[in-house]
Amino acid sequence: MNILVVEDERNLADAICKILDDAGYRTEVAYDGDMGSRLAETGSFDALVLDIMLPKKDGIEIVRDLRHAGDSTPVLLLTARTATSDKVTGLDAGADDYMTKPFENDELLARLRALTRRSGDVQLDVATFGDLSLDLATHDLSCGERSTHLSSKEFEVMRTLMASTSRVLSKRDLLIRVWGTGSEATENSVEAYVSFLRKKLHHLHSGVHITTLRMLGYRLEDLGYLE
Repeated sequence: MNILVVEDERNLADAICKILDDAGYRTEVAYDGDMGSRLAETGSFDALVLDIMLPKKDGIEIVRDLRHAGDSTPVLLLTARTATSDKVTGLDAGADDYMTKPFENDELLARLRALTRRSGDVQLDVATFGDLSLDLATHDLSCGERSTHLSSKEFEVMRTLMASTSRVLSKRDLLIRVWGTGSEATENSVEAYVSFLRKKLHHLHSGVHITTLRMLGYRLEDLGYLE
């Protein structure tokens, strides 16, 4: 399960990620609201942990924009504020739950488990698109009776594309989502792994293609099964 943590206090953000990583979650972190909003809009996360008081764009605005766009990803707000009116504002904006700092590790994990249980989204072991099936546990990509194993980065790129079929993902989107904000990887890395995946799709005889939209980015398209 992928969790996005948006928190401008770096030590706290990194501590939250460690708590979640140790509990078996996969985490991505953003230290300001603009980056957090961009990551959240990829639709690649199972839940969001947002601080309210963020530079550039606050957590309330992020939640409100996601809900206006029809995104129902569960959101847990974190803040040092304790006034009831602040909690009401956050919940009215579309947040699912609210925690006041400081908090206990166990409570954070329990609240996230509760949010993902009641979100109505069943956490599947397999992602599908067109004639493709991606096993989220084994990283095997299958088409009919054919199957191929994906490397860690190939898997993350394909999983991100399959989770975002309604929009075009730029190279920067994929770079941030797969390699992270602190990585020294470049857009050439994205191009290389897209090329690897295209070869594997051809090997599988899949009708799904990774289409390049000039100056925009990539998206998956189902063009029909290839004989």
